[in-house]
Amino acid sequence: MFTKELHRKYPGMSNFFQRTVTGIAIVTVIIGAVMVGAYSFLVLCFLINLLGLIEFYRLFQIHQHPVRRGLGVLLSATLFITLCPYILGVVDPRVLLINLPLISIIYITELYHKSDTPFSNLAFIFLGIIYITIPIILFFSCAVGFSDKLYHPEIILGYLFLLWANDTGAFITGSLLGKHPLFERISPKKTWEGSAGGAIFVTGVVFINNLFFTEISLAGWAVIGATVIIMGTFGDLVKSMMKRSLHVKDSGTILPGHGGILDRFDSLIGSAPFVYASLIFQL
Repeated sequence: MFTKELHRKYPGMSNFFQRTVTGIAIVTVIIGAVMVGAYSFLVLCFLINLLGLIEFYRLFQIHQHPVRRGLGVLLSATLFITLCPYILGVVDPRVLLINLPLISIIYITELYHKSDTPFSNLAFIFLGIIYITIPIILFFSCAVGFSDKLYHPEIILGYLFLLWANDTGAFITGSLLGKHPLFERISPKKTWEGSAGGAIFVTGVVFINNLFFTEISLAGWAVIGATVIIMGTFGDLVKSMMKRSLHVKDSGTILPGHGGILDRFDSLIGSAPFVYASLIFQL
């Protein structure tokens, strides 16, 4: 009875419990992969990238945009299996050269497709790589992409806690108090109140991170927290812009209550390049 009343009074909370169950499962898997070691974290990043990229290509494919999904996935996988081991320091940098002829081959293959829009087809392949694969590789680099070549799981955990705090705070506060749209043309349900709630949650986690993850200073965590608030929000808005242009509600259905991979990891995709850049200057 209470649940029905809550759903009636606050429509934005209608899928809160489903989101919670799925969210707990996602958090458990991610934390487990991060804690086990660098290679399990690499596998996790590879799967997020692969599923997100397939989802991205599928969205444009079903809206009659020709996309060479196989070539895009091949290039993405090759980037991962060359760049990430190089970041770990376990392969010679010359292995990165494998990617150069593959990029040229992708251009050449378009010669043999009877398409009126060959360069649009190519553009979608590389757009998926730029939008998804590169940020996820930089997310992986946040753990190991530094001069010491050591694995730093505490950095990833602290970063993830800030992301989750921002998303959770924005969702709860926006559902309960949200009245003023943040960017109505792109995402009418995202509000300034929700963003403020996310910022408050992030601020609290910044201080908690400083207590337990001392490899980064309080100022450093504050910079990462601010980056998550700002660029994570922009990542969400860019994903919303994509969905609005394609007239879809969710990017997928693989995560009940959350939608697709891109719906769940949009803030990470938007913020990872900036968080990695900030870490380069800190470590």
